[in-house]
Amino acid sequence: MADYVLLDGDQAVFLPSFGAATVVVQPGKLAGSGPATLGDKKLCVDGDEASVAVRGCIYMTPQHSIPGTGTLEISALAGDQKASKTRSGDTLVLLVGSTFTAQFTVQSPAQQPPPGPGSPIPDAMTIYSGSGSFITTNTKFRGM
Repeated sequence: MADYVLLDGDQAVFLPSFGAATVVVQPGKLAGSGPATLGDKKLCVDGDEASVAVRGCIYMTPQHSIPGTGTLEISALAGDQKASKTRSGDTLVLLVGSTFTAQFTVQSPAQQPPPGPGSPIPDAMTIYSGSGSFITTNTKFRGM
């Protein structure tokens, strides 16, 4: 089934739930690298999803109420987010599709308030998994 092709500058929108962590999400932008263009924007091709990195996002967990920070990235595309036939140059284009798998990598751990006097207890998790989807400005060109 045909779906809209992603373009340079399109958004990756992350859901706030990353397992036990709740992230204050911000959208990421795709950097298209395909040789073909639509208007003045390059098409996004397989591998361009790696260009998305949203740094400095705040997170907490139920046990760690003192916020920490980290980076949101796309870890894997869904099967319907990469075209099976449509290419830009020799590379398959990316499609809006359904939902990608996202990863939140902790840079500064959230902390649990101490039970008594002492130092806060940092979150031991360094990576959380979540999901997200793409929003495109393309309303004309579909790929398969």
